[in-house]
Amino acid sequence: MSLTTMTKKITLLFLFLSAALFIAGCNSGKLLYDVSVNPQTITPNADGIDDVARISYKLGRSANLSIFFVDKAGNEHYFRQNRRRSAGEYRVDFGGVVDGAMLPDGTYIWVVQALADDGEESRVEGALTLQNADTDRPQLQGFSVYPQNFTPNRDGVNDRVTINYSLSKKADVKVYLIAPDGETRYPIAEKERDIESGEPGFHTYDYEGGVDLGAEPPPDGDYIVWAEAVDAVGNRTIVTNTLTIAEGGVPRADIVNATVDFYNPETGEQVVLLGETLAFTLTVENFGSVPVRTIGPDSGAHYIGNKNFNTLGYPQSSGVWRVGIDYEGNPSYPYPYRWAVGSLDQLEQREINGQTEYYLMPGQRAIVTGSIQLVDIPAGKKDVVNFWAGLIHEDVAIHAFNDHVDPTPINVGF
Repeated sequence: MSLTTMTKKITLLFLFLSAALFIAGCNSGKLLYDVSVNPQTITPNADGIDDVARISYKLGRSANLSIFFVDKAGNEHYFRQNRRRSAGEYRVDFGGVVDGAMLPDGTYIWVVQALADDGEESRVEGALTLQNADTDRPQLQGFSVYPQNFTPNRDGVNDRVTINYSLSKKADVKVYLIAPDGETRYPIAEKERDIESGEPGFHTYDYEGGVDLGAEPPPDGDYIVWAEAVDAVGNRTIVTNTLTIAEGGVPRADIVNATVDFYNPETGEQVVLLGETLAFTLTVENFGSVPVRTIGPDSGAHYIGNKNFNTLGYPQSSGVWRVGIDYEGNPSYPYPYRWAVGSLDQLEQREINGQTEYYLMPGQRAIVTGSIQLVDIPAGKKDVVNFWAGLIHEDVAIHAFNDHVDPTPINVGF
């Protein structure tokens, strides 16, 4: 290669680099440049073909940026409004949805606008056409929350909240509580049914605040139940309702010191012959933070040995706490003899759904007494039979500390 040819090539390269630097310098002085929207026609219906338009732009320096679309009536639909952006290159996809709703079919003027800190404004416009747009928002029809006064404490009264709705079209649905602070959220899981989550049809949620798992529920207060459905193209529907949480917490009660006093009320001894009465005394304490509900028979009630709490007219009731007495060789279900966790006239009384309910309040202690007339030999031909107590959370649990408490040998003779 000749010297002249080499010199010409170097000169051309220099000129090219100079031009590039000049153009870059010119662009760097611009506030907004290299703006484009492609393609110019989209069909946002989630079929995977031309569903979105790519909006590209560059900023020469920091600015507040807006992107909006103007319809034939002159209405402005903001996709981005006064978003702070630093100098640089940006890209964003637009699928036709503004404020959770798909824009109807038609041709719109798109506008990308930047406002710098010194007051300079730059604006670029173009046209975008929407065709075959899916404008059908998912509906959460019949959205309901029951009850709206929620006491998650496993007492069997308003312990669970049922949330129902019918979903009109396939969508991603999220349901959660918004706390009184307006920020904290508690997700609520959907109950599994024949209709899968997100599919059209009836959906239900069963919420107990986590208490069933031994967790503390959200703090007491007034909450918003928020449900949001978003379909494949971005159409969004939000529905809300209210929920008040009160007296929430995990109930905790014990037989104090795990001791029971069994005795023959006639002699004070632990010898109870057939036909005689076995009595007991114990103390129950509510050491938790929520009330403990109970039902009769009242403390002090007397049983005939072949009877049980059902025959006395107090069948098992979900969520209530009762003291029970069981014995060695019992041929029936556990703890056939049961009593309220205190004298009913000393417990707090509340009218709920037209019925009087009784509660042992947090920090309260109550003495429980009762008696059983022994009419046969509980353990066959044994003359010594073990009796013990339990504190039963009916249809929930009997905790180990409160089960088989203080087994005591009673001489029943024969």
